[in-house]
Amino acid sequence: MLENEQKLLKILGNRDVLTLAFGAMIGWGWVVTAGLWITGAGSLGAILAFAIGGLMVIFVGLTYAELASALPLAGGEHVYSFKAMGRMASFITTWAIILGYVSVVAFEAVALPTVFEYLIPNYSQGYLYTIAEWDVTLTWAGVGILGSILIAWVNYRGIKFSTSIMFILTLLIIIAGILLITGSTIGGSTQNMEPLFDNGMAGLLTVLIMTPFMFVGFDVIPQSAEEINLPQKRIGQLLIFSVVLAIVWYVSVIFGVSRILTPAELNESTLVTADAMGKAFGGSQMMSNILVLGGIGGILTSWIGFYVGGSRAIYALANAGMLPKSLGELHPRYKTPHKAILLIAFLSTAAPLLGRPALVWFVDAGGLGLVVAWLMVAISFIILRKKDPEMKRPFKLPGGTTLGWVAAVMAGGIATLYMPGMPSALGGPEWIIIGVWSVLGIILYNVSMAKYGKEFADEHMKNEIDRIA
Repeated sequence: MLENEQKLLKILGNRDVLTLAFGAMIGWGWVVTAGLWITGAGSLGAILAFAIGGLMVIFVGLTYAELASALPLAGGEHVYSFKAMGRMASFITTWAIILGYVSVVAFEAVALPTVFEYLIPNYSQGYLYTIAEWDVTLTWAGVGILGSILIAWVNYRGIKFSTSIMFILTLLIIIAGILLITGSTIGGSTQNMEPLFDNGMAGLLTVLIMTPFMFVGFDVIPQSAEEINLPQKRIGQLLIFSVVLAIVWYVSVIFGVSRILTPAELNESTLVTADAMGKAFGGSQMMSNILVLGGIGGILTSWIGFYVGGSRAIYALANAGMLPKSLGELHPRYKTPHKAILLIAFLSTAAPLLGRPALVWFVDAGGLGLVVAWLMVAISFIILRKKDPEMKRPFKLPGGTTLGWVAAVMAGGIATLYMPGMPSALGGPEWIIIGVWSVLGIILYNVSMAKYGKEFADEHMKNEIDRIA
């Protein structure tokens, strides 16, 4: 019976934790897809969609906050769902969240060459093939692949190294975002915000199903809880604070961009936030480029943050014998789950070969994985309040199971929006991604169970939970 005797380093402080969560949530999406939100649902429609999505994430985040402070172990959702519902539910929950994380990592690998198109016009050369009417070229895909390899290396070197880089990049994002929001809000007009609502309920729902993908990141805190060197109650507080910051950020960006750009300019723009920044400052290309640099910072912070979350979730499953145990090994020097990091790199580095259309595929397929995991965490919260009322809860929510039920109903409701027959239903490429991921999970789980035994997984998890009780 192999137990991983090496332990993750407990070195993350307040700044590291907040940077990790906020930097992960505020990735590249606000730069590249803000125009889709506004044209899809109207200015106020997009704001309303993010307010509803953000409210759901707050309720889900509150259940996470209580559980993360009570069970500060690597893997987060893996631990909560195991304690509440057992091994199979734990694997389903964790495999779903890993799909979300890997989708974000793959999304950023596609987003990086997209931003280069703005900074370096016509750099895309060397035609390879066409996917979904998009021409994939050698230089375009190459930028994403090289970026993916670099980010994998950063995460390989250790979490303190990763969060230090994220802090610098997050400052860059905040500076660029504040300039955009203030400049466009002051220089714009309410008339440009029309139509306030567009495409009716279908438009609002289409934007709403994108919001889980844009808010994912707060749950990186529970994944790295074993590496946080803070009072347990503080973990929950920082988690909720990071979600509130993200809601304010997204709503402010939508408000600012819709005030400064006319509907015609929104439709013609390839990068609306950069064009909004330039127009807000008198047509300055330099200011547009500053915004793009902030966007690149967002790509990198999100990229790094989800490598942390995904690799820790894989590490936790591997240590419990639910995945091959080699994926739970820590690097002897850097104390990172280096083989789990390399697995994510393998799965995501080829993403740029799918071209720019893959941005939407990853957002929607990953979004469903995230909402399923959030639903399972909310259910775990409800069950544990009944099953283990005496469990020490440093960050305890008032009202018994009420907030958990609200979170579960909202997460379940949004999950149904992805289903066939809904106005915002997933398309063929998204279901292919989800199907392949599900089959891969079934194979790896069954192979691991046959090799290590169900008893090993159960005993390992019990020992881990008892260790922090």
